[in-house]
Amino acid sequence: MTAVESDPLALDRQVCFALAVANRAVLSVYRPLLEPMGLTHPQYLVMLALWGEAPMSVKSIGAALQLDSPTLSPLLKRLEASGLITRSRSTEDERSLVVDLTDAGRDLRAQAELIPPAVVAALGVGLPQLEELHRVLTDINKAALEAGALNP
Repeated sequence: MTAVESDPLALDRQVCFALAVANRAVLSVYRPLLEPMGLTHPQYLVMLALWGEAPMSVKSIGAALQLDSPTLSPLLKRLEASGLITRSRSTEDERSLVVDLTDAGRDLRAQAELIPPAVVAALGVGLPQLEELHRVLTDINKAALEAGALNP
């Protein structure tokens, strides 16, 4: 057994380190693909949620993306300023803000459909491996949420 294998605090053994490095690396693959669309990765995630089920309440978008309101609000303001979404008060509950896609936001979906295969190609990892990674990360996220992660 090497010193690294026996040290529970060895950097290379830390799940948090592997996740942090993978996160930065994968997001660096997305950045140049999203740039021509005028989107940051967090804005892309908001658009993905909306392309799946617009209109949505701000609360629903936050729940889907596991983001709190102070983090989500600036993203929505920038997307609205870019002409991709609208925000309006709900007719059923004026305390609720509803987000919908504009025509430009809906039209951007066609360009976004090219992103997933481009990411797969850029990573050079097989689709089955990425699907397995997605499954494992989804399980870890679920377990973390059940353990109280992201709760104030």
